[in-house]
Amino acid sequence: MKPDEFVQHFGALKASAILRTDDRAAAGVAMDAAVRGGFRILEFTLTTPGALEWIAAFAARSGLVVGAGTVLTVDDARAAVDAGARFLVSPVVDELVIEEATRLGVAVMPGVHTPTEMLRAHRAGAPLQKLFPAPGLGPAYVKACLGPLPFLRIVPTNGCDAGNARAWLAAGSHALGFVAPLFDAAEVRAGDTAAIEARARALISAVTAN
Repeated sequence: MKPDEFVQHFGALKASAILRTDDRAAAGVAMDAAVRGGFRILEFTLTTPGALEWIAAFAARSGLVVGAGTVLTVDDARAAVDAGARFLVSPVVDELVIEEATRLGVAVMPGVHTPTEMLRAHRAGAPLQKLFPAPGLGPAYVKACLGPLPFLRIVPTNGCDAGNARAWLAAGSHALGFVAPLFDAAEVRAGDTAAIEARARALISAVTAN
């Protein structure tokens, strides 16, 4: 999947499942539950033990697009793509990582918080901008930023839940990433797949509601 194809696909599905856990075995179980609940774009953060192996395992499954999160170095980017990642996400703007993602032929979504960082990421070649952490103004912040910068594709990945998903999208967000509202830490540790699957269904329903 080429970067522009991923951007279009992400914008159509509007949601990604982002998993960060310190439990290697629980990671696959939890992400499986999210898939059963309807998620098709998945992100394993590289801080998760065995993340590269999980990326490879899920990337081999039909109908799923898998990426790597917390990509901080060029080496991280290369290892993730070698494992099967089709998009790379970072909590910060790093031009070297953006350049490497472009060279590797995958989409990249650096973390931004201010309009200056958003424009910097865009000009460096990032087709998506991860809004992180969530601003106090919430969805109104996205709308305000898009006023003078309508060409941005902002993806909030913090502070999004089933209750405000439509507001974020109505404000102009390209798509949303779900972390804690999908993967409750206690439920992940306990292997409560029914609860995670129910959360996934509720979130998918929220982003697809008219």
